[in-house]
Amino acid sequence: MALLDLIEISKSYETQKILEDISLFINEKERIAIIGKNGGGKSTLMKIINGTLEVDGGRRVIKNGIKVEMLNQNPNFEESKTVRECIESELIELTQKRWEYEEISLKITQDAQNSELLKKQLEIASYLDIHNAWNLDDKIRRVIGEFDLKEYEDKSISLLSGGERRRVALAGLLLKKPDILLLDEPTNHLDVYMVAFLEEIILKENFTLVFISHDRYFIDKIATKTIEIDDCKLRSFEGGYAEYLSGKEALLHSMQKEYENILKLLKSEEEWLRRGVKARLKRDEGRKGRVYKLREEAKKNPSCIRKIKLEIEREKHNFNQEKSVNRQKMLFELESVSKNLGKKCLIKNFSIRIMQKDRIAIVGKNGTGKSTLLKMLIDELKPDSGKIQKGEFEIGYFDQQRQMLNDDKNILETFCPNGGDRVDIQGKNMHVFGYLKNFLFPKEYLDKKIGILSGGEKNRVALALLFAKKTNCLILDEPTNDLDIPTINILEEYIQNYHGAVLFVSHDRYFVDKIAKKLLIFEGNGQIVQSYGSYSEFLEYENELKEIENYEKELNSTQGAKQKTNSKKLSYKENQEYLTLPSKIDELENEIKRLKECLANPECYQKFGVNELTKQLFAKESELEPLVERYFEIEEKLSEI
Repeated sequence: MALLDLIEISKSYETQKILEDISLFINEKERIAIIGKNGGGKSTLMKIINGTLEVDGGRRVIKNGIKVEMLNQNPNFEESKTVRECIESELIELTQKRWEYEEISLKITQDAQNSELLKKQLEIASYLDIHNAWNLDDKIRRVIGEFDLKEYEDKSISLLSGGERRRVALAGLLLKKPDILLLDEPTNHLDVYMVAFLEEIILKENFTLVFISHDRYFIDKIATKTIEIDDCKLRSFEGGYAEYLSGKEALLHSMQKEYENILKLLKSEEEWLRRGVKARLKRDEGRKGRVYKLREEAKKNPSCIRKIKLEIEREKHNFNQEKSVNRQKMLFELESVSKNLGKKCLIKNFSIRIMQKDRIAIVGKNGTGKSTLLKMLIDELKPDSGKIQKGEFEIGYFDQQRQMLNDDKNILETFCPNGGDRVDIQGKNMHVFGYLKNFLFPKEYLDKKIGILSGGEKNRVALALLFAKKTNCLILDEPTNDLDIPTINILEEYIQNYHGAVLFVSHDRYFVDKIAKKLLIFEGNGQIVQSYGSYSEFLEYENELKEIENYEKELNSTQGAKQKTNSKKLSYKENQEYLTLPSKIDELENEIKRLKECLANPECYQKFGVNELTKQLFAKESELEPLVERYFEIEEKLSEI
């Protein structure tokens, strides 16, 4: 069912066309990803859907009563309110509906035959069901915790940073659940754990959603349809990012030869993603299988949970062996480095050697010290204790503030400060335009001042400038923020062809999986774990551990309740038998299995003797049978009481 239609919409800014005769239909429970180059019209389209931007031509048709709400890039709040009050202020209508439902329910107890009251109660109940608003207090507590806002819950919103304020606004909108939710780069300022929660709540609550994102895993998991804006037109692909890549490749195959380079890049991207998705599905099946197996084993022997948890922990932190680096040049050596921020320990006794060909992703929750480590490597900060030794080499540093750019200079002056129009790129002399074309800049941008560029365009300039310098090591702090997907693809290609070391902080799981050969995982409280393999696989292991720990708590809680009940229903001796019999049964079953395997193996039964093994097997089976019978006898007694 269509909730909102855009019919033959056109929009221009002065002489520049942005959208031309485009149509878009938003159906209930549809989740539409909007992708395309920065400046191509994504945000313009979102504002038109929201009804906050006038169009030059066409019609916006919305179904009666449908509410559309959009996450603002810079949310406005009453500065005197606390974080919780700001979230609750978004939920006033839901709260009032809940009060109204309670009042009507009370009246119905006194007048059960009143058809008007019953009809009104049903309408409000349906509204509360749609918005899942029956337990708002619990949901507020959870979203505050998941978005790492707990310490600010009762503090003024004025104390929060821009990223934290966006999380508060996002929390309010998710709980409010408008009929159509519009999100512009919702994963910015969220760490991977917050993104996982966002994915969970969007899917669980069946949102009707239109969103802009450069997070390709997020698009792939969330989108039911992907809309690309290209040359003022919309192109629609069913499904997420993987389906978009397949559809786009097929489309480009049928177009002119000028698209060959884009096609090559796209094909490489599609193949990489296909491999990753296939591996992820296989791992996911294995993970689920292991959890199910654990549940079955734990019924017989709860102690196996500890063993399996230890196995997963080992796998999580030891994907594979580190390759020999003896012949590589050492860039950094950190020995027992520690760093505190006030009373908070960010890095504790951390040691590592960073070599000339390393590709290291620095990952973990927000506020755990990732950027602090980068700043110590470039000498902006000093460690509180320990040593950082550095070799002779040139560092290229990219930060969120883009300090290498001067807003008063134009792009040509930025790349050629001493005049001329040519640059040296990794030993190849190129015209500035020829180089910047690779970063999606048209020729007319060369004389544009840096100061008038958008945030995404400034990031593109900064990255292009970074690769135009002679460096041996790149240190990048959230390089994909404010970039569109085409530019991220270009960045990945340049990094993969770069001959030096690359260290980068990122929450973009797709980017980390594609680039990193090693992970530094900031776990909080100063702990940093070194690991190899893909970041998404590491997160899957974490998720598996979380599932197992939740099951362990559930099991302990159930056993605790059973023990409490058992102490009343069973004698002391029976209670002890009930607790100890599962492990004894498990031990005997393992012995029986071992003896049967030996009897099936000539080398084994010749060594120990068939008669002796048969005798042992008979004895163990005779010992097992009464124990199993006794266990079921006690179980039956419990069920009867």
